[in-house]
Amino acid sequence: MKKLSFLAAAFFAIAAFIFFNYISPNLFNKPSPNAALAAGSTVENFKLVDTNGAEKSLNDLKGKNGAILVFVSAQCPVVKGYNERISEFAADFAAKGINVIGINSNHTESLEWVKSHAAEKYKFPVLIDKGNVLADKLGANVTPEVYYLNENKVLVYQGAIDNSRGGDSITENYLRDAVEANLSGKPVAKKTAKAIGCSIKRV
Repeated sequence: MKKLSFLAAAFFAIAAFIFFNYISPNLFNKPSPNAALAAGSTVENFKLVDTNGAEKSLNDLKGKNGAILVFVSAQCPVVKGYNERISEFAADFAAKGINVIGINSNHTESLEWVKSHAAEKYKFPVLIDKGNVLADKLGANVTPEVYYLNENKVLVYQGAIDNSRGGDSITENYLRDAVEANLSGKPVAKKTAKAIGCSIKRV
């Protein structure tokens, strides 16, 4: 009898874990009210505060050849798996005049948490998207998700960084391919790819 009770308790514990970690986030996290911005659209200049409380604009932070907006999170395990790759392409693209700008739109992450995470993981600015206003405007839904803008702030590519969550079996480098093609004056073959990650925790 005790064994059956133990098994029943274990079953309900596992069921609760699955519900709260996999099902309930989908019930309570809101998707963006807008579809993802289409390639070829121009992103208007915006202003957000950085982790030190200083107001920064897209015009202030973009490089001479454009910018990459990357939606990040301090807690998302998918972002943690991508952090090294994000730092690598940030350094590579900065040398080519394209600056990476981190955007944190999660209302569940405190400023202190976001600030310490950014200081530990990144060498580029992370802006606080309070009220997920920018995420809504661009149609961003998950972390990590990228928006590559050219020198005129025209969207060239949107979506996933590559096709490997863990980084051990990359066969498609969507973002790098888009950047290299655009800088070479060639057409970008793939202008969007579905980003897979943690949902942005909207207000």
